[in-house]
Amino acid sequence: MGPRTRRFVAMIGVLFFVAFWIWGAIALRGLLPPGQLIDLAVFAVAGIGWGVPLYPLFKWAESGKSQGGIAKGPP
Repeated sequence: MGPRTRRFVAMIGVLFFVAFWIWGAIALRGLLPPGQLIDLAVFAVAGIGWGVPLYPLFKWAESGKSQGGIAKGPP
């Protein structure tokens, strides 16, 4: 699979994951009692934490790049 295809697949994966992540944060917030500090805590953790589970996907998407930034192919 080429680098452009990997990035495209990763982009679609990120879109689906972020939509699910937002839905989950909103659903979790609905289960907790009302309060501004709880809002801050839930949405701060959700806002910062979304990238951590996606790190392997980002790493996979960039694994198709050539070494040293030099493109492979005919001269």
